Amino acid sequence: MLIPIVLAAALMNAAMIAASAMSTILASDRLSPSLAGLPNTAGVLGTAAGALAIGRWTARRGRPQALRTGYGVGVAGGALTVLAAVGAPVGLLFLGMFLIGAGNAASLLSRYAAADAVPAARRASAMSTVVWASTAGAAGGPFLMAPSQSFASAVGLPAVAGPFLLALATVFGALVASTYIRTARAADEPEPERHERSAGSRRTPVLLAAAVMVAGHLVMVALMSAVPVHTHVHGEGLALLGVILSAHTLGMFALSPLTGWWIDRTGPRPVMLTGLFLLVVSAALTTQPGPVLTPALFLLGYAWNLCYLGGSACLLGTAFESRVESSIWAISALAAGTSPWLYTVGGYPLLTVISAALAVPLLVLVIRRTEPLVVRQ
Repeated sequence: MLIPIVLAAALMNAAMIAASAMSTILASDRLSPSLAGLPNTAGVLGTAAGALAIGRWTARRGRPQALRTGYGVGVAGGALTVLAAVGAPVGLLFLGMFLIGAGNAASLLSRYAAADAVPAARRASAMSTVVWASTAGAAGGPFLMAPSQSFASAVGLPAVAGPFLLALATVFGALVASTYIRTARAADEPEPERHERSAGSRRTPVLLAAAVMVAGHLVMVALMSAVPVHTHVHGEGLALLGVILSAHTLGMFALSPLTGWWIDRTGPRPVMLTGLFLLVVSAALTTQPGPVLTPALFLLGYAWNLCYLGGSACLLGTAFESRVESSIWAISALAAGTSPWLYTVGGYPLLTVISAALAVPLLVLVIRRTEPLVVRQ
């Protein structure tokens, strides 16, 4: 049954969006604008660490219980951010965001639970449904931030606490929804045995799929982190920036059901090939002036989607599920920090060359590999 998995993922995404946005403001007010990014860094690191921990819990206690534990840790993090917002030491904000990041890891890894809950012929479609539904939380969370501030003021709390109360409520909702998660595979084969069998015998396709996922994420974060700098340098306003970001987000998530259907029909190999090809094309298009940037970044979003879901279909049922997710988020922090600097050195042409250097060798490797890339028995 996919409903509790999808609902928990959407609610957790809303919590992460609300807490991330407001933590930046709170850190800027309580510390300094130069340190405003630290809470989100803590959240990214929490997601990376949480993915590894959830992988271990999955091996020991099964996937449903591991996801519930991750969401429970997220609830604790939400409570700490509320305490920080009402006047407790600001250090609780960083710890709270780290723990919310662990809840975010549960949301991301829940796509594998969705695949476990359906017949083999629909596993990729199930994963894509979770990825697609997460956009509801990403889109809806920001719209609830202003009403949450009004609610906080109405009950006698600082207005800044409102979005953190919203995050706490939604991550708690994710925890409640996760109690209804059941997976068809949970009882018929112990997780450690399944992981050991899959990872040990077919390591090469797993590593190749993992490399595709990491490269897709790295290229996307590197190119997108430079967008605000690019629009500012060229004298564009926030209106255009908003259009660009919306188009990119649409590319990342809106076509997920199509991607899942494609994988279920043809396997992950052509999907990953297309994703890597579009990474190169979209990176090249970013060097063009004028209105080309918006469709280029839409294509970049869909290229990420193809690499992410195609690779996930290969990793399903292996010990690499959580390890790759952790690597993706750890690399995100590095890419987000270095991309604006690289842009100031060489602009989008330099970022395009770096993107091609990452994607083209993998494109060649996937083309040359004739054996099936699916590792799930």
